[in-house]
Amino acid sequence: MTPVIPDFDYQRVAVDGDVRLNVAVGGSGSPLVLLHGFPQTHLMWRHVAADLAAEHTVICPDLRGYGASDKPVAGDDTTYAKRTMAADVVALARALGHDRFALVGHDRGALVAIRAGLDHPDTITHLGVLDVLPTLDMWDILHGASAAVAFHLYLMAQPPGLPEQMISGSADAFFGYFLDVWAQHPAAIPADVRAAYLAASRAAVDSIVADYRASAGIDVTHDQADRAAGRRLTMPVTVVQQDWGAALGYDAAGLWRAWAADLEHHTTSAGHFMAEEAPGEVGKLLRALLAR
Repeated sequence: MTPVIPDFDYQRVAVDGDVRLNVAVGGSGSPLVLLHGFPQTHLMWRHVAADLAAEHTVICPDLRGYGASDKPVAGDDTTYAKRTMAADVVALARALGHDRFALVGHDRGALVAIRAGLDHPDTITHLGVLDVLPTLDMWDILHGASAAVAFHLYLMAQPPGLPEQMISGSADAFFGYFLDVWAQHPAAIPADVRAAYLAASRAAVDSIVADYRASAGIDVTHDQADRAAGRRLTMPVTVVQQDWGAALGYDAAGLWRAWAADLEHHTTSAGHFMAEEAPGEVGKLLRALLAR
């Protein structure tokens, strides 16, 4: 049986034509949407969501192309553009009765959250970002041998065909590699949850690759247009990252200040999967964000 977030209600919600998202909803109070990362599903929020549900209506969807949500074929580069995926999230919240909401994303979900904050500033009240940089900056800081840490970005940026074939041929080894090497505390992802992540990813290779491919193309174009126009995130923003700036030689907080007027930037000693490895720390930082 696939694990679930205890005491959360599950439903499928139409967001864009025939696309429906799987979503878990729990708690009561002001709305908070939590977006998962790679190679995960909404289950990554199980500890933080249960904690924050004491004060908020917590909404945890699987992104389009992931988990139990629909996985439309990428007809063009807009299908998995972060702009499209951000519009999904706004439509989901509205379908659940929320015209304004706080939004937190991890990894791929954080890229969707950033785009939602830029495209829908009157809808997103607070923005939390876990362990990414905006897409444009991400590509700018990857150079030389140090870029090998992000080999998967380059693999999945290639034209359709070979990446999907290579990953499908060793799906569990590929996705499991990231669950292993990105975690400081692997026990934070128990066997049943790990199995659920692998099964979900194995069934979604084409859409996951399409999501990453968009971040090497149309998502960059959208970021460049925002930078040229001087658009910034206007809501309170909290960023929590591993100390990648020290590891790769850049000023992470400085890059973020260019995008966010009201910024709090934190580094953590937890691994990439910080919502599972250090849920108390993440919950505390998110409460502080929501109080701003």
